[in-house]
Amino acid sequence: MKNLVLSLTVLLSLCACAFAQDITLPAPDKKGGKPLMQALNERKSVREFTADNLTQQQLSDLLWAACGVNRPDKRRTAPSAMNNQEIDVYVAMQSGLYLYDAGAHVLKLVKNKDVRRYTGTQSFVNNAAVNLVYVANMGRTGIREGAKINDADLFMSYSDAAFIAQNVYLYCASANLGCIVRGAISKESLATELGLKSNHVILLAQTVGGMRR
Repeated sequence: MKNLVLSLTVLLSLCACAFAQDITLPAPDKKGGKPLMQALNERKSVREFTADNLTQQQLSDLLWAACGVNRPDKRRTAPSAMNNQEIDVYVAMQSGLYLYDAGAHVLKLVKNKDVRRYTGTQSFVNNAAVNLVYVANMGRTGIREGAKINDADLFMSYSDAAFIAQNVYLYCASANLGCIVRGAISKESLATELGLKSNHVILLAQTVGGMRR
Protein backbone atom coordinates (compact mmCIF):
# COMPACT_ATOMS: atom_id res chain seq x y z
CA MET A 1 0.00 0.00 0.00
CA LYS A 2 2.82 2.38 0.92
CA ASN A 3 4.52 1.67 -2.44
CA LEU A 4 1.24 2.33 -4.26
CA VAL A 5 0.81 5.72 -2.56
CA LEU A 6 4.42 6.62 -3.37
CA SER A 7 3.95 5.62 -7.02
CA LEU A 8 0.77 7.70 -7.30
CA THR A 9 2.50 10.71 -5.75
CA VAL A 10 5.36 10.47 -8.26
CA LEU A 11 2.91 10.01 -11.13
CA LEU A 12 0.87 13.07 -10.14
CA SER A 13 4.04 15.14 -9.84
CA LEU A 14 5.16 14.06 -13.32
CA CYS A 15 1.72 14.83 -14.75
CA ALA A 16 1.77 18.30 -13.21
CA CYS A 17 5.06 19.04 -14.95
CA ALA A 18 3.98 17.45 -18.24
CA PHE A 19 0.92 19.67 -18.53
CA ALA A 20 2.45 22.88 -17.18
CA GLN A 21 1.55 25.99 -19.17
CA ASP A 22 1.53 29.78 -18.91
CA ILE A 23 -0.19 31.03 -15.76
CA THR A 24 -2.47 34.04 -16.07
CA LEU A 25 -2.37 35.53 -12.60
CA PRO A 26 -5.39 37.07 -10.88
CA ALA A 27 -5.34 40.81 -10.29
CA PRO A 28 -3.13 41.69 -7.32
CA ASP A 29 -4.80 42.69 -4.09
CA LYS A 30 -3.44 46.21 -3.67
CA LYS A 31 -5.43 46.96 -0.54
CA GLY A 32 -4.41 43.96 1.55
CA GLY A 33 -1.52 43.35 3.88
CA LYS A 34 -0.13 44.97 6.99
CA PRO A 35 0.76 48.65 7.46
CA LEU A 36 4.21 49.55 6.10
CA MET A 37 5.79 50.24 9.49
CA GLN A 38 4.57 46.90 10.83
CA ALA A 39 5.93 45.06 7.77
CA LEU A 40 9.30 46.76 8.25
CA ASN A 41 9.29 45.74 11.90
CA GLU A 42 8.56 42.10 10.97
CA ARG A 43 10.91 41.85 7.96
CA LYS A 44 13.47 39.04 8.42
CA SER A 45 15.31 36.23 6.66
CA VAL A 46 14.34 32.62 7.32
CA ARG A 47 15.98 29.38 6.25
CA GLU A 48 13.32 26.82 7.13
CA PHE A 49 10.33 26.50 4.84
CA THR A 50 7.30 24.29 4.47
CA ALA A 51 6.70 22.49 1.18
CA ASP A 52 3.25 24.07 0.80
CA ASN A 53 2.64 25.71 -2.57
CA LEU A 54 1.57 29.35 -2.75
CA THR A 55 -1.92 30.11 -3.98
CA GLN A 56 -2.30 31.91 -7.30
CA GLN A 57 -3.41 35.00 -5.39
CA GLN A 58 -0.25 34.89 -3.28
CA LEU A 59 1.85 34.47 -6.43
CA SER A 60 0.06 37.39 -8.03
CA ASP A 61 0.56 39.66 -5.02
CA LEU A 62 4.19 38.55 -4.58
CA LEU A 63 5.22 39.23 -8.17
CA TRP A 64 3.31 42.49 -8.46
CA ALA A 65 4.95 43.69 -5.23
CA ALA A 66 8.34 42.58 -6.58
CA CYS A 67 8.30 44.52 -9.84
CA GLY A 68 4.76 44.78 -11.16
CA VAL A 69 3.41 47.63 -13.26
CA ASN A 70 1.93 50.36 -11.04
CA ARG A 71 1.47 53.27 -13.47
CA PRO A 72 -0.07 53.82 -16.92
CA ASP A 73 3.39 54.46 -18.41
CA LYS A 74 4.38 50.84 -17.53
CA ARG A 75 6.82 51.81 -14.78
CA ARG A 76 7.17 49.45 -11.88
CA THR A 77 6.87 49.05 -8.12
CA ALA A 78 10.69 48.84 -7.99
CA PRO A 79 12.95 51.60 -9.38
CA SER A 80 15.18 50.92 -12.39
CA ALA A 81 18.20 53.00 -13.43
CA MET A 82 17.45 54.92 -16.65
CA ASN A 83 14.18 52.95 -16.67
CA ASN A 84 16.02 50.14 -18.48
CA GLN A 85 13.91 47.54 -16.65
CA GLU A 86 16.67 45.06 -17.37
CA ILE A 87 15.95 42.71 -14.47
CA ASP A 88 14.06 39.58 -15.52
CA VAL A 89 12.43 37.60 -12.72
CA TYR A 90 12.45 33.83 -13.25
CA VAL A 91 10.14 31.79 -11.03
CA ALA A 92 11.11 28.20 -10.20
CA MET A 93 8.33 26.06 -8.74
CA GLN A 94 7.49 22.36 -8.58
CA SER A 95 5.25 22.78 -11.63
CA GLY A 96 8.02 24.23 -13.78
CA LEU A 97 10.18 27.22 -14.61
CA TYR A 98 8.52 30.51 -15.57
CA LEU A 99 9.42 34.06 -16.56
CA TYR A 100 7.33 36.87 -15.08
CA ASP A 101 5.81 39.13 -17.75
CA ALA A 102 4.99 42.23 -15.69
CA GLY A 103 3.12 44.02 -18.49
CA ALA A 104 0.65 41.17 -18.94
CA HIS A 105 0.91 39.99 -15.31
CA VAL A 106 1.47 36.46 -16.58
CA LEU A 107 3.96 33.71 -15.78
CA LYS A 108 5.36 32.55 -19.14
CA LEU A 109 6.37 28.91 -19.16
CA VAL A 110 10.08 28.44 -19.88
CA LYS A 111 10.51 24.76 -19.08
CA ASN A 112 8.36 21.83 -17.93
CA LYS A 113 10.88 20.92 -15.26
CA ASP A 114 11.35 21.43 -11.56
CA VAL A 115 14.67 23.30 -11.48
CA ARG A 116 14.49 24.50 -7.87
CA ARG A 117 17.56 22.48 -6.89
CA TYR A 118 19.66 24.45 -9.39
CA THR A 119 18.75 27.82 -7.88
CA GLY A 120 21.08 27.65 -4.89
CA THR A 121 23.52 25.59 -2.86
CA GLN A 122 21.43 25.43 0.33
CA SER A 123 19.23 22.36 0.83
CA PHE A 124 16.07 24.36 1.55
CA VAL A 125 15.82 25.55 -2.06
CA ASN A 126 14.83 22.04 -3.16
CA ASN A 127 11.40 22.00 -1.53
CA ALA A 128 10.41 25.62 -0.81
CA ALA A 129 7.38 26.78 -2.78
CA VAL A 130 9.14 29.41 -4.92
CA ASN A 131 12.67 30.36 -5.86
CA LEU A 132 12.99 33.68 -7.67
CA VAL A 133 16.05 34.27 -9.83
CA TYR A 134 17.02 37.82 -10.77
CA VAL A 135 18.72 38.03 -14.16
CA ALA A 136 20.13 41.18 -15.74
CA ASN A 137 19.29 41.24 -19.45
CA MET A 138 22.17 43.49 -20.42
CA GLY A 139 20.89 43.77 -23.96
CA ARG A 140 18.48 46.35 -22.58
CA THR A 141 21.44 48.45 -21.44
CA GLY A 142 23.10 48.30 -24.87
CA ILE A 143 25.50 45.37 -24.32
CA ARG A 144 25.32 42.88 -27.17
CA GLU A 145 25.78 39.12 -27.04
CA GLY A 146 29.43 38.11 -26.91
CA ALA A 147 30.61 41.44 -25.50
CA LYS A 148 32.59 41.46 -22.25
CA ILE A 149 30.57 42.50 -19.21
CA ASN A 150 32.52 44.23 -16.44
CA ASP A 151 31.61 44.72 -12.79
CA ALA A 152 31.05 48.41 -13.50
CA ASP A 153 28.45 47.47 -16.13
CA LEU A 154 26.51 45.56 -13.48
CA PHE A 155 26.66 48.13 -10.68
CA MET A 156 23.22 49.60 -11.20
CA SER A 157 21.73 46.23 -12.14
CA TYR A 158 22.70 44.83 -8.76
CA SER A 159 21.01 47.85 -7.19
CA ASP A 160 17.88 47.29 -9.26
CA ALA A 161 17.77 43.61 -8.25
CA ALA A 162 18.20 44.61 -4.60
CA PHE A 163 15.20 46.96 -4.84
CA ILE A 164 13.08 44.07 -6.11
CA ALA A 165 14.37 41.75 -3.38
CA GLN A 166 13.44 44.26 -0.69
CA ASN A 167 9.94 44.59 -2.13
CA VAL A 168 9.66 40.81 -1.83
CA TYR A 169 10.86 40.93 1.77
CA LEU A 170 8.23 43.50 2.68
CA TYR A 171 5.47 41.59 0.91
CA CYS A 172 6.45 38.38 2.71
CA ALA A 173 6.49 40.15 6.08
CA SER A 174 3.04 41.53 5.30
CA ALA A 175 1.68 38.14 4.15
CA ASN A 176 3.24 36.00 6.91
CA LEU A 177 5.51 34.21 4.45
CA GLY A 178 9.19 33.45 4.84
CA CYS A 179 11.92 34.53 2.46
CA ILE A 180 15.66 34.95 2.13
CA VAL A 181 17.80 36.55 -0.57
CA ARG A 182 20.80 34.49 -1.67
CA GLY A 183 24.05 34.91 -3.55
CA ALA A 184 25.24 31.30 -3.18
CA ILE A 185 24.31 30.06 -6.66
CA SER A 186 25.99 27.68 -9.09
CA LYS A 187 25.55 30.25 -11.82
CA GLU A 188 26.90 28.25 -14.76
CA SER A 189 24.58 25.26 -14.30
CA LEU A 190 21.61 27.52 -13.48
CA ALA A 191 22.24 29.64 -16.59
CA THR A 192 22.06 26.46 -18.66
CA GLU A 193 18.75 25.48 -17.08
CA LEU A 194 17.36 28.98 -17.68
CA GLY A 195 18.57 28.98 -21.29
CA LEU A 196 20.30 32.33 -20.89
CA LYS A 197 22.23 34.21 -23.57
CA SER A 198 25.80 35.42 -23.07
CA ASN A 199 24.65 38.94 -22.22
CA HIS A 200 22.26 37.72 -19.52
CA VAL A 201 23.77 37.67 -16.02
CA ILE A 202 22.41 35.94 -12.92
CA LEU A 203 22.67 38.37 -10.01
CA LEU A 204 20.72 37.03 -7.03
CA ALA A 205 18.12 34.47 -6.03
CA GLN A 206 15.42 34.63 -3.38
CA THR A 207 13.50 31.80 -1.76
CA VAL A 208 9.86 32.31 -0.71
CA GLY A 209 7.53 29.96 1.09
CA GLY A 210 5.58 29.09 4.19
CA MET A 211 7.52 29.43 7.46
CA ARG A 212 8.01 26.46 9.73
CA ARG A 213 6.57 27.19 13.16
